[in-house]
Amino acid sequence: MIVDPDEGRRARARALLDRAGFVTVGALDWEQARERLAALPCSAILLSDEFAFDAIEWVRTHYEGVQPAIIVRGEPTEDSVARAYEAGADDYVTVAASESELVGRLRGLLRNRDYLDRIAQKQRDAQAMLELTQALASSLDFAEILHTVVRRIAEVVNVDRASIVLAPDVAEAPSVGYVVATSDDREIANLPIGLEKYPEILEVLRTRQPLTIADTATHPVLDGVRESVPDHAVGALTLLPIVWQEEAMGVLFLRSALKGSLTAREMDFCSIVANATAIALRNARVMQSLRDQTQKVNYARFEAERRLRALKRYANLFTSAADGLAAVDQDGKMLFANPRAYEIAGIADEEARGQSLRRRIHPDDHERMFELWRRVRGGEYPRDVDLRMVRPDGGVRVVSCAFSALSDSEGAILVSFRDVTKEREIAAELGETKEFLESLIDASVDAIIAASLDGEILLFNKGAERIYGYTAEEVLGKLHVTQLYPEGRARDVMRMLRSPQHGGLGKVGGLRFEAIDRDGQVIPIMLSAAMIYDADGVPTATVGIFTDLREKLRTEERLAQAQEKLAVTEKQALIAELAGTAAHELNQPLTSVIGYGELLQRKLPADTPEHHAADVIVREAERMADIVRKIGKITRYETKSYVGTQRILDLDKSSSEGDAETGGRP
Repeated sequence: MIVDPDEGRRARARALLDRAGFVTVGALDWEQARERLAALPCSAILLSDEFAFDAIEWVRTHYEGVQPAIIVRGEPTEDSVARAYEAGADDYVTVAASESELVGRLRGLLRNRDYLDRIAQKQRDAQAMLELTQALASSLDFAEILHTVVRRIAEVVNVDRASIVLAPDVAEAPSVGYVVATSDDREIANLPIGLEKYPEILEVLRTRQPLTIADTATHPVLDGVRESVPDHAVGALTLLPIVWQEEAMGVLFLRSALKGSLTAREMDFCSIVANATAIALRNARVMQSLRDQTQKVNYARFEAERRLRALKRYANLFTSAADGLAAVDQDGKMLFANPRAYEIAGIADEEARGQSLRRRIHPDDHERMFELWRRVRGGEYPRDVDLRMVRPDGGVRVVSCAFSALSDSEGAILVSFRDVTKEREIAAELGETKEFLESLIDASVDAIIAASLDGEILLFNKGAERIYGYTAEEVLGKLHVTQLYPEGRARDVMRMLRSPQHGGLGKVGGLRFEAIDRDGQVIPIMLSAAMIYDADGVPTATVGIFTDLREKLRTEERLAQAQEKLAVTEKQALIAELAGTAAHELNQPLTSVIGYGELLQRKLPADTPEHHAADVIVREAERMADIVRKIGKITRYETKSYVGTQRILDLDKSSSEGDAETGGRP
């Protein structure tokens, strides 16, 4: 029932609640609402605050049965909210409350009302059972006992008539039965009826099983006698056997004008009464069993109340706890939880109570949850177990859970949990970072080695394996870091890391050093080392990065050899160039010598000593010219113009440059 003078607001509220699955009816004011409530009882009332106080007073004093939940909606002030709750309202929401808040609060209140209704119904059942037990135990008039039984059954399960029909000769296919009591006529007792007209009774006597006929117009068991069943008076039938030591003595016969079936609770109640009646019919002394049943119900109720009181003590204790704490029964249903638990789960108290713990766990973790619960029920209580919890808004939280027994609560289990979503995300990111750094370290061509301050090797990458010839498995936790250096050199590194000459900053770099490989060979390396500190600035370890210099040194050696060969080649080339230049420079004077010699030969008489000297000059000059020509063919070093396009080595310039380079020294 939605009572609001604002037609638009009332229509919006009805549309919202209709979408949420409620059946609603509206009213303009409280007078109209009261008229409709008289004909159409409801389970909840949403009131505008201007009608609140008259409405609450009327409902609390005139409403029969379980009273509806009352929610007041308005513009709250401290006084109006206090007055509403004092008057008996169950909740107060603002006009601006969100749709989800309004629906959530309404559902929570209805769950509470349903819980109270079930408790009230159980109390009524227990009270009815108690009355029947007292009647069966105390009355000497057996007819009065049976009438009391059927009357109370009709009241509890709300049927038009309840009867007890006995069949004394069941073993011989009885044709006559006796109506020994009916709820609506005290005078009927031992009324004979022909069972051929009641095939439903014969069916129950034969099978000794309950029979429900939800619609007398269609059920096949009534075929053949349907014309004798008045449709307007009999809509449904329920029959339960009255059995003693596997023998059907009769039936408990329930008739209703409305079609439908009894609830499971009602069937259970009637079955208990039917069984008790069977015992009473055989031996009144066995009525003690009904008393025991009643005592059992009362004891169970007492025990439940005692358990709730015990759990309440824990609830008060855990209210301020930083972790979520929830008590659940052996079936995993929520008994209570502290505020932090509701905050983590994103639900309210009324939403969680009575729910199965499984509803809050992510579906992918259900199998794991079942295994955990199997261990818990077996007396094993796991700790630090991560489970994913699903909140109503769809968000997923990772919670770290621990289970323990509540010793004073009859098997209740305490589940404590912390929201570790951020921690797990950070751990995952750190794991990824660690994997990246490890792959980066392993991909390095240089050796990277870390060791504790005691010399235990903590890190030995692939580059170190390649340089030293050890595998990481052979080194980690097995070799001391000093075994990787020549004698005393590891201590030298530590001294340098702490030395003021190196800045005292715990770092050294670009240091030519030596290492010892697996075979004892000395390896030339370039070392960079540093101290590793914790958050408080305390040194905890050292790390070194070693570059293998063997290949570099071999390359340098080959380069020096090549440079030496180049220098020799350059000297040889220079000599050839000098020779070529000298040949070129000698060519002209030799030509002049030969020319003048030949001139002398022509001018001087042939037999004179002077002519013979001219012959010698020409011959030796030609031999010299031949040598010069050969030198000229194998040398082509030309650096200055000579004649025409020819170029020759500039000896003057070369000799002056050579003097400059040597400082004038030969």
